[in-house]
Amino acid sequence: MAARAFITGMAGPALTPQERAFLRAAEPWGFILFKRNIQTPAQVAELVQECRDVAGRDAPVLIDQEGGRVQRLGPPHWPAYPPGAVFGALYDADPEAGLAAAGLGARLIASDLKELGIDVDCLPVADVPAQGADPVIGDRAYGHAPDKVAALAGAAAQGLLAGGVLPVVKHIPGHGRANADSHLRLPVVTTDRATLEATDFAAFRPLADLPLAMTAHVVFTACDPRLPATTSRSMIDDVIRGFIGFDGLLMSDDVSMQALEGTIADRTAAALAAGCDVVLHCNGKLDEMEQVAANAPVLAGKAARRAEAALAMRRKPEPLDLMAARAQFARFVATPAGDSVARA
Repeated sequence: MAARAFITGMAGPALTPQERAFLRAAEPWGFILFKRNIQTPAQVAELVQECRDVAGRDAPVLIDQEGGRVQRLGPPHWPAYPPGAVFGALYDADPEAGLAAAGLGARLIASDLKELGIDVDCLPVADVPAQGADPVIGDRAYGHAPDKVAALAGAAAQGLLAGGVLPVVKHIPGHGRANADSHLRLPVVTTDRATLEATDFAAFRPLADLPLAMTAHVVFTACDPRLPATTSRSMIDDVIRGFIGFDGLLMSDDVSMQALEGTIADRTAAALAAGCDVVLHCNGKLDEMEQVAANAPVLAGKAARRAEAALAMRRKPEPLDLMAARAQFARFVATPAGDSVARA
């Protein structure tokens, strides 16, 4: 069955009749869940299966489960996980322990997700925060040095893959220097390109072989003076595909965020024209979903090949002693370095 070049959210914990009819006709490539979609483990598993039944295929189901401020699954039904900065602090004290903790935390997240049928996590965050930047990234980041960020992000990605969940690296080519929250308005970064290549962009280069990435709604004036990376052909061709070398499936960040201009239809068309393979729409508003679908073509050519290659990396989870792994992870984050950041 053909799939169209978009990923969609849903309004609530179960599909409405209107959503079912829309999804059957629109054939999105994938689905994404938010807290409004989540009540209990049984309910989430049922919603995930319902989405795939309506799609008529084993469509990918995504979620943002980073830890810290960004985790859609949480207590009392699921564990709380620490933010990326905790792993950065562990890495500073002992690089080997920091990498092990980041990988194990992601492996445990993957176990939580696979129990529900969710097979894609919008993790790791490879953004490198800069002094004076908007705090929207903040402690979600692993640190301020690109080599450290790349190492920890790579460990987290491998942990997810070992658990049978595909990672989505974000927000390529970097949101850490942004001077605004792109949910609310468009960030504009005026840093010179040489500095960007040595910091923000550099953190993504070692991660270029990951299967999926999500763009940043950020303008980098040294590369494109007007358009954010999501809708800039030069940013995608020259920086994301070129300098960084990413050749996996590129999805936009949420096109309903206020950083982008124009109608939802305009934003969808602009992101796809710029070189995004698929468009992400998250808020579950059916009228907006219809605009996205109307402007998203059937996946074809390079986009289709990248989508197929990404999904081909889904695999059965490697064996894991879950009880022992959770105990080991608790020991990692209970160290002085991890505990100090977790309590900050």
